[in-house]
Amino acid sequence: MALSSAVRASRQAPLPRAMRPVDLVYLAKQCQGDEHREYAMLRQFESRISLYLAHLSAATTNEDIAATLGTIIGSATAVGAVSVASLARAAQDQLATGTSPTIETIADLGHAIEEARAFIGDMLA
Repeated sequence: MALSSAVRASRQAPLPRAMRPVDLVYLAKQCQGDEHREYAMLRQFESRISLYLAHLSAATTNEDIAATLGTIIGSATAVGAVSVASLARAAQDQLATGTSPTIETIADLGHAIEEARAFIGDMLA
């Protein structure tokens, strides 16, 4: 099964599911057990998500912020990066109240993104 091989590919001992930055079971279901598709999706997420965070940091209007947050949520949800999607939704909720996301919220989102990227990098190495 793709999940087994994905977990074995990690150089570190597997983290308990609740602690993983990426839900590998969800990803395997999304990819219908196709290991190559899983890896392709993880590579794409890893290469794009930092760009999306940079766009978010550079955004000057609420419309740009909302669009970028939507992109982050979609990308994170597709691969099962639950923490990233959750924090982006929290930022979106702040935006919906008429205030820009706080610096802390964006910093937390950046930290979650880096954790996910590191986890994916270890898996794909």
